[in-house]
Amino acid sequence: MNNYNLGMEWAGVKKQSDPLLVSVILLILGLGLVTLYSASYAYAQRAFNDSNYFIHRQLIFVIPGLILFLITSRINLELLRKYIMPLVLGSLFLCILPLIPGIGITKNGANRWINLGQFSFQPSELAKIVMPLYLAHMFDKKQDRLHESIATTIPLTIMVALFFLAVYLQNNFSTASFLFINAMVIFFLAGVRFRYFFSLAVISAPFVAIMVLTKEHRLSRLMNFLQPEWDPLGAGYQVRASILTIMSGGFWGKGIGQGQRKIASVPEIQSDFIFSSFAEELGFFGVTLFFIIVVVFMIRSFWIASQGETVFVRLLLFGIATMLVSQIMLNVAVVAGVVPATGVPLPFFSAGGSSLAMMLAAAGFLVNGSRRIVKLEEAHV
Repeated sequence: MNNYNLGMEWAGVKKQSDPLLVSVILLILGLGLVTLYSASYAYAQRAFNDSNYFIHRQLIFVIPGLILFLITSRINLELLRKYIMPLVLGSLFLCILPLIPGIGITKNGANRWINLGQFSFQPSELAKIVMPLYLAHMFDKKQDRLHESIATTIPLTIMVALFFLAVYLQNNFSTASFLFINAMVIFFLAGVRFRYFFSLAVISAPFVAIMVLTKEHRLSRLMNFLQPEWDPLGAGYQVRASILTIMSGGFWGKGIGQGQRKIASVPEIQSDFIFSSFAEELGFFGVTLFFIIVVVFMIRSFWIASQGETVFVRLLLFGIATMLVSQIMLNVAVVAGVVPATGVPLPFFSAGGSSLAMMLAAAGFLVNGSRRIVKLEEAHV
């Protein structure tokens, strides 16, 4: 597409961002920051002698996160496509860096972070955005060869597998699986035939079983999910404590900052299990409001994605929206004991600057989509 056509398309674009979507994103961000402070101040005081430790570090990443949000909400997506391959290769390279001694940071047996001095960066969070960009771009380019395995599905599957392997080697099976499954959603939305997914499931099933059964902590999580009383004071303690914390909130909750179980009952409550603190303090009423907000976000995001003017834009926005919504639902399901425990954080809530900045960047693409809704009467001029 030449520059003239690009300019003509951009001239017919709605310039105003969707106010409802922006409001919901900022509301979730605000709720997340308040919940993080309330959940973390007691542990931060004990561990770091600073009750503001976690919220201060989170607020530091809010600024670059909002800058990324503004950039991705306004960038010309068609021009961005020219730089997708460097983004993909750079992101894959960053996912390998945590495995290098002296560069990667090891915590709880996992090498998921790059050492940046006073801070760290988790490359797999960037991969959650880069993967939808890459797949949407490639499926758009190869629309007419969609059903040619050698030309389309096999090369794309290899790239997805490389990301999966790089993240898996960080001892981060849950995030690697999350990346892979969300990639397959984009494959499905692009129109890849069902037999591809059946063949992939048959081929990958033995490898998945080996990955789960050869790691003690993964097997323990699975056993505790299937049999909660198997190790209630060991591998099953965190989920069990989380469920009791949620139940203690009752209907109205104990009030913001008034939760008691967050102090000692749920280990690392400021991270992946932060939703249990939210539920304890705001109760069933607050949890209901949370899901209403998430549903509004989901409906609005998917509607905006469906209005995309190109295959690339539609697949990108559907991929981003699916990634955000599925991560929220997966985290809440883990905290409630509905699925086996994973290491997937709650977007905008869990402590972690990498996740916060990247999720804001991802949300910016959805806002970008709302700005790119073509006015039909102008499109026919």
